[in-house]
Amino acid sequence: MIRRLGRRRLVAVLAVLGPGLIAANAGNDAGGIATYASVGAKYGYDLLWMMVVITVSLIVVQEMAARMGAVTGKGLAELIREEYGVRWSLFATGSVLVANLGICISEFVGIGAALNLAGIPFQVSVPIAAAGVWLLVVRGSYKVAERVFVLMTIPFFAYPVAAILAHPNWGSVGKAIVEPRFQLNSGYIFLFIATAGTTITPFMQLYVQSAVVERGIGTDELRAEQLEVTSGSIFANVVASFIIIATGATLFVHGEKTVNNAADAARALKPFAGRFAEVLFGVGLLGASLLAAAILPVTAAYVIAETFGFEKGIRLRPREAPVFVAVITILIGIGTLVAIIPGVPVISLLVAVQVVNGILLPVTLFFVWRLAANRELMGDYANGRLFNLLAGLTVIATSALSILLLAVTFLG
Repeated sequence: MIRRLGRRRLVAVLAVLGPGLIAANAGNDAGGIATYASVGAKYGYDLLWMMVVITVSLIVVQEMAARMGAVTGKGLAELIREEYGVRWSLFATGSVLVANLGICISEFVGIGAALNLAGIPFQVSVPIAAAGVWLLVVRGSYKVAERVFVLMTIPFFAYPVAAILAHPNWGSVGKAIVEPRFQLNSGYIFLFIATAGTTITPFMQLYVQSAVVERGIGTDELRAEQLEVTSGSIFANVVASFIIIATGATLFVHGEKTVNNAADAARALKPFAGRFAEVLFGVGLLGASLLAAAILPVTAAYVIAETFGFEKGIRLRPREAPVFVAVITILIGIGTLVAIIPGVPVISLLVAVQVVNGILLPVTLFFVWRLAANRELMGDYANGRLFNLLAGLTVIATSALSILLLAVTFLG
């Protein structure tokens, strides 16, 4: 009887959670974890105040995307094509495809690195993980896939535990959250921009809007979805903050300020916080990489199908949506093949992807902002004056940071 009640409660919770939680946590991928770990290792808790500001921006952007999906019943790429023409839609589609392919490769690299911490060779772990992801998104139903995506967020709880094991100075943590600090040196500015860029990425808005449409969420469920998007964004950034705290309390304090990737950060925790902290960090990396490895190909497939008017949806069989399934298969296949190549230049790849995302983010956010404010399209659900101002400031600020990141990248 108790077990049945427990299962019913779990099913009820999974029914409420969905696109907002999945999209926000997919942003805490292998590259994101490496960025947050670098922030903590190099500057301790100094950038924690920024996570508060970014959380507000993330909520604003994700809420607009979810609201558009519920009101119009269309994905973002489809609305861009209808409202702004084929050229802009093709530009966004091409950029998303290139960026998602690069990030997808890095996710499979992250899966291999996480399981390699347990002694499993990446040549074995990556193909098995890829096969599992493909079966989930191509052969599974949407409800099953979404519930598995939600369950994939559970490993993120490993990061708060790892942070506690690191024994941070909680007084210093609290002070860093409420007392902004800024340094005028290139390293600080680069990580400042990279943190914003890895927290709000274009695929998140594209996925959440298309997922809301596929889930069949309408205006009658909009309030619940807005709450889900908000709570998902907060949870994702709290997790990111704990990654900064964990590495700040160990690597920064002990002078280990260089982190090349998330797996390095996990290994580096061991001498200061113990083997258990290393394992927890690795578990979080595995869950994050698996989630993003599933979401990124699906997002690219949504965008291409919406741009060219093809059938789309995880709920559809391959024969019903051949292009949708083909895009997912190709991205997973390429990501797997590149990830198992020994010595693949992951850092160079991530920099290149960062540049593409830097170009795409201002464009994507501008369309999200203007479409959500369009009264002819959104009716009574269009942005109000105050919200529109906040959304505009968010778009301007994130776009400025994105452009600055491009400048810093090209200038070395």
